[in-house]
Amino acid sequence: MQKILIANRGEIALRIVRACRELGIKTLAVYSEADVESLHVQLADEAICIGPAPSSDSYLKADRILSAAELADVDAIHPGYGFLSENADFAEQCESCNIRFIGPKSSSIRMMGDKAVAKDTVKKAGVPVVEGSDGPVTTEAEAVKTAKSIGYPVIIKAVAGGGGRGMRIAHNDVSFAKEFHTARNEAEKAFGNGAVYVEKYIQNPRHIEFQILADSHGKTLHLGERDCSVQRRHQKLIEEAPSPFVTPDLRKRMGRAAIKAAVAAKYENAGTIEFIVDEKGNYFFLEMNTRIQVEHPVTEEVTGIDLIKEQIRIAAGEKLNLEQKRITFTRHAIECRINAEDPARNFTPCPGLIDLYYAPGGHGVRVDSHVYGGYAIPPHYDSMIGKLIAYASTRDLALDRMYRALSEYIIRGIKTTIPLHRAIVSDPIFREGKATTAFVAEFLSRNPGELK
Repeated sequence: MQKILIANRGEIALRIVRACRELGIKTLAVYSEADVESLHVQLADEAICIGPAPSSDSYLKADRILSAAELADVDAIHPGYGFLSENADFAEQCESCNIRFIGPKSSSIRMMGDKAVAKDTVKKAGVPVVEGSDGPVTTEAEAVKTAKSIGYPVIIKAVAGGGGRGMRIAHNDVSFAKEFHTARNEAEKAFGNGAVYVEKYIQNPRHIEFQILADSHGKTLHLGERDCSVQRRHQKLIEEAPSPFVTPDLRKRMGRAAIKAAVAAKYENAGTIEFIVDEKGNYFFLEMNTRIQVEHPVTEEVTGIDLIKEQIRIAAGEKLNLEQKRITFTRHAIECRINAEDPARNFTPCPGLIDLYYAPGGHGVRVDSHVYGGYAIPPHYDSMIGKLIAYASTRDLALDRMYRALSEYIIRGIKTTIPLHRAIVSDPIFREGKATTAFVAEFLSRNPGELK
């Protein structure tokens, strides 16, 4: 490949610029009017403005992105995460224009993007799934019947969902009716698709995901797991690898299941198989993310494998130069998502001007961020402004380094989640590796003063 268009913004766009530069590949940044001062725009080899600030008028405009690609004569498009990264129609348009989409084929995106279809696909491949409805439920009566047969509590999920939207939990028939319609309405607004399905709700599980790489020559392997249990409203805050809960035997079994799921989807490129795991170590397929994940750096620091470079090589038709038995996990890595939010005010977004910015450093610390002193965070996009990653030979040392790095991280002019992360990293339950998906809500209830 000679030139790649980066159809994204923020830290992931900058991450792709850096990987391309190391590979000797030219980059084209596309940006909205609000992102003219963003760091990835400044560091890319070329840049083209594709519209006004709202993402619906810029980063989600496939026709403008493809026009920029043709104008600049690029070989491929890297979608990053979010925006059009899991849009099967966009991937198909790239294919029809003879532009390589750095991700899976449109057919795989379409298959795994429909959660009901994805669940049925992996179930047929022998991957454990949570008991639930056979596909979408169309009426309240049908949904209630399914819920009763499964047994409460149940969770109602949007077929096209993601990011915790279109998800509601019901504990009885009375609450089910309300949550069913709320989930459908939210799904329709968020995804343009109000279809939902019903599953048994597993209380206080672990959220464990496996990183997959698959080439176009028939090789599929996994790069171990990430524990993403520390989350609020189904949105991740802290991720780590390896999981303090997963044993070598469980890792082996879950890794095999993840590969089965990817093969069933005829998957190519980088992807993630997400599982929920109960307290007894029983695991169930949750969904597949057909893109690079926000938390990919922890896998990179544990395995020493550059996932963005592997994505590009796979898209170029190269064979994976990796073997499953040679992939080792020699370090422990933890990532904190740094968001421009005020945790003390229910995580209200805090866009605005950064007066002073100082990123931490030192041995075992990595910062992936596109912001700097004097940068104005626009109010139009996701509030994540960076990722802080700490890694070491042991989990305890990685946690100590993370606390030290968080204490050094200075961002003035706006509120951020740094104080929350510092408090969580010091918490005994988290330090002992016992955090489940219920941890953050419980932590906030007993530590309200820690967030100010």
